[in-house]
Amino acid sequence: QVQLVESGGDLVQPGGSLRLSCAASGSIVSIYVMGWYRQAPGKQRELVATITSGGSTKYADSVKGRFTISRDNAKNTVYLQMASLKPEDTAVYYCNAEGIRSGFINYISWGQGTQVTVSS
Repeated sequence: QVQLVESGGDLVQPGGSLRLSCAASGSIVSIYVMGWYRQAPGKQRELVATITSGGSTKYADSVKGRFTISRDNAKNTVYLQMASLKPEDTAVYYCNAEGIRSGFINYISWGQGTQVTVSS
């Protein structure tokens, strides 16, 4: 089993910044890719950003230039630095990880989610 625990969600004013963290633990052999997704009320879950073990990143067009994803491979932790936040960024943010766990079994794990609310 691989567990993901997110932290950092909060209420922030428009234009503000926030940093999310997600730590993976368990019987991890490797993590190919870690990422952040979000789901706003009444909408489908959507990709925000991903980062591979080699550091290659991908962003949704809506967050390019405002959000930065980074990763500490030694700590199995991924971060999402969010700046210039807008009300439309309000959502539950979920951490995701894909890789191999003990027994060389592929896994895809999700965190429980952390609420980000952008409002004045």
